[in-house]
Amino acid sequence: MMIFPAVDILGGRCVQLVQGRRETATSYGTPLENARKWLDAGADALHVINLDGAFGSAGANAEMIRELIRETGVFVELGGGIRSREDARAWLEIGVGRVILGTVAIREPEVVRDLSLEFGPGHVMAGVDARDGRVVIEGWQEEAGDYLSWAERFELLGAGSLLFTNVTVEGLCRGIEAGPVARLLERTRLPVVVAGGVSSAADVRALRDLGVSGAVLGSALYSGKITIEEALEAAR
Repeated sequence: MMIFPAVDILGGRCVQLVQGRRETATSYGTPLENARKWLDAGADALHVINLDGAFGSAGANAEMIRELIRETGVFVELGGGIRSREDARAWLEIGVGRVILGTVAIREPEVVRDLSLEFGPGHVMAGVDARDGRVVIEGWQEEAGDYLSWAERFELLGAGSLLFTNVTVEGLCRGIEAGPVARLLERTRLPVVVAGGVSSAADVRALRDLGVSGAVLGSALYSGKITIEEALEAAR
């Protein structure tokens, strides 16, 4: 089970949000210095989100993300503001390990299929962001159907993995909800990475025991509730 420290970028800074709300942003310095901090602590992959892209500025932070990829040389999964095949293709061609397709995967599901055929399924991750079992898109403002049905559809379309974000608990540092994760794992054979609520070694162990392929550490990591070392040990 992999551990992915989150490097969320807003206005050129590494930030953490609560429940995806821009006005809650807490800044933690530059993306690169935070990435290096987590890698020095033992992480070997990064979960990078271009929040400016998610909020509508698709080209924002592009050079900063390129630098992060170039300077760290580790596996990077990238999401936020990827609104077309062309956006995804450009990131994959500069070295992103896999792109996370969120709103575009719901609006244009064939993009998942096309990119999986072009680059291989391992480079294409479909985002399943859910609140109370319903997929939410467009910055988590709009509902788009049952999360389990979408997971099954993405598997049929050829996605190589799923990112399940439980929006209900995201950013609150109060722990995971195991039930929605377990139900998802029962419905798909794809590797699932979980984000939202991962706040302790016990959360990581619970996800490991459920059989997920990875966990994203965000607010709890930045606030010191959990360390990379604790998470890696629990993941083993």
